[in-house]
Amino acid sequence: MTLELESAPLIGIALAVGSAAALAVGNLLQARGVRAIEADAAQGEDGSKAVNLLRNHFWLIGTLLLGITVLLQMGSLTFAPLMVVQPVGVVALVFTALLTALFTKRAPSHQVVRAIAICVLGVAGFVTVAAMVSTQHAITDVQLVAVLIVLSTLLVMTAVVWFLGRSRRTPPVIWVLLGGVYSAFVATLGKTVILRVQSALHSGGLKWDVANLLTIGCILGIAVAGGLSVYFVQRAHAFNRPEVVVAGLTVVDPAVAVVLGIAILGEASGAAPWAFLTLSAAGAVAIGGVFALSRAESRTE
Repeated sequence: MTLELESAPLIGIALAVGSAAALAVGNLLQARGVRAIEADAAQGEDGSKAVNLLRNHFWLIGTLLLGITVLLQMGSLTFAPLMVVQPVGVVALVFTALLTALFTKRAPSHQVVRAIAICVLGVAGFVTVAAMVSTQHAITDVQLVAVLIVLSTLLVMTAVVWFLGRSRRTPPVIWVLLGGVYSAFVATLGKTVILRVQSALHSGGLKWDVANLLTIGCILGIAVAGGLSVYFVQRAHAFNRPEVVVAGLTVVDPAVAVVLGIAILGEASGAAPWAFLTLSAAGAVAIGGVFALSRAESRTE
């Protein structure tokens, strides 16, 4: 298929910013709910943790906001390439830091403000260049199969690590990393489904054939990756501060998604060498800002 799909990067970026805001608030509320349940369990409170979570208003509202996050994210992917909108998720870390300062009634330190500025500068540079050089086109069967193979390999690796680590204490950051990796696959697979549905509608409608069976497989992959991402994020909240969870998600998720977008989906196939150098530099600046913000936040505990 050679059909070129319409792209409106500004709309996609705006929706991605909205998604980042919902992610920040949702994670803060979920973290509060999970910590409350963990505290009750430590004090000997009766009841299943899962049932108690469903009774916690903060956790429920946070979950609703994370659902809105996914909807806005899918909307952003409808209008812009994956490598344009996914890095905007780093803004969630900025929102989280500012909301934490608001809730605790403490002004951000100079280190926090400087780190936020670095994050914004890096993301702005990356998104600007990505919007200029990226292209959005139909996903081939080979590309879709490649994404599903990578996801299947990741599932096997996760199962092996889980099995080998049953008798050992899992480092808290592992839950953050796994949540981010599987979240990236939700976005990547969601993008493939959106593009394939758009292509099918332009070419005469959905048909029951091998190509659409692959699309259904992609939807099942979204369900599996999404479920695992939610589970690992909940585990991450139990052992990490909200800023650490959001920092991990907003670094790992975009990094994995952009690599998949470039390497498999071919979103930067026509980019010049200078664009790759600029994207790498801007990405390094944004990631450096994230780690600087994480260090600055840890000093204020």
